[in-house]
Amino acid sequence: MSRPLVMGVVNVTPDSFSDGGRFFDSEAAIAQARRLIAEGADILDIGGESTRPGAEPVPAEEELARVLPVIEAVRRESDALISIDTMKPEVARAAVSSGATIWNDVTALRASPDSLKAAAELGCEVVLMHMRGEPRTMQDNPRYEDVVAEVRDFLAERARAAIAAGVRWEAISLDPGIGFGKTLAHNLALLRNLPALAELGFPLVLGVSRKRSIQAIDPTAADPSDRLGGSLALALWCAAHGASVLRVHDVRETVQALKVQAALAGA
Repeated sequence: MSRPLVMGVVNVTPDSFSDGGRFFDSEAAIAQARRLIAEGADILDIGGESTRPGAEPVPAEEELARVLPVIEAVRRESDALISIDTMKPEVARAAVSSGATIWNDVTALRASPDSLKAAAELGCEVVLMHMRGEPRTMQDNPRYEDVVAEVRDFLAERARAAIAAGVRWEAISLDPGIGFGKTLAHNLALLRNLPALAELGFPLVLGVSRKRSIQAIDPTAADPSDRLGGSLALALWCAAHGASVLRVHDVRETVQALKVQAALAGA
């Protein structure tokens, strides 16, 4: 495509940073999924466990109860691509059985000894993300000697591990994990060096929508809903520097911005 794919976020959680639990109810989440598809989302990323800084873990049974009704409803109504945002292989297995075709894992298939095997057996696409620590601790003074080199090496190692376990190389995408165990300076360094990450040879997934880095740049954007301008600026930067997929909350506005960018480029 002449533009990155747009992955719309559907948080079936009571505590996500971006929407404060607006879609915790299954019917509200299904309605949001329909809305995002109508607005032009190429992929729906459905998650039942918040990974915001300080978030507490959720039992697999509760996570499944949150996401499966939404996945099943979307699959009955649409052929949109569905991604399951989970670090638990048992949740990924159930989600794929219900119609998901992508496993988006913030731990890069490290959370469970069964994760790599499950990904290989499922045969689905996988997104391997970099995160320093875990959601509860990841923003506790993160430090790097060279954040670009360290994130790049980590992602390369996780891709090799996945391939060695039987995951098809063409099924792998990489995510540098903007905001996951990183300061504003770390995030900006990664974003300025996206081509170095793209040189690994895998599609890049970027989640920059409504991130706290925008508030760090513009203190007036304390509420995540006030970060649309910054989110679009970041999305367009990522699109121009190698992103294959943009994970966003504001689908309609992002799709429109990408169309205008493509028109300006003559694409």
